Amino acid sequence: MGNIYTKDIKRIVKEIYDRYKDEIKDDYNTNKQIVIRYVDVKSKKVRNRIAGYLTRYYKIMKEKETSPAEEKEEISEEI
Repeated sequence: MGNIYTKDIKRIVKEIYDRYKDEIKDDYNTNKQIVIRYVDVKSKKVRNRIAGYLTRYYKIMKEKETSPAEEKEEISEEI
């Protein structure tokens, strides 16, 4: 089973991703510093969950951006 994230964490991550897309990396510690810098979170646990999901979300979005181009190349090579 996977981790379950609350709607608030997902919403915050999507907002951070949309605003600071250029700064986000696939490194947890870098994203943790971004969360500390831009989000006012008192709880260490919530901050870490946001940073963790931000890292995961970044990887998912990065994969979605590269997938269609790779599929087109594979199809053209087969023909």
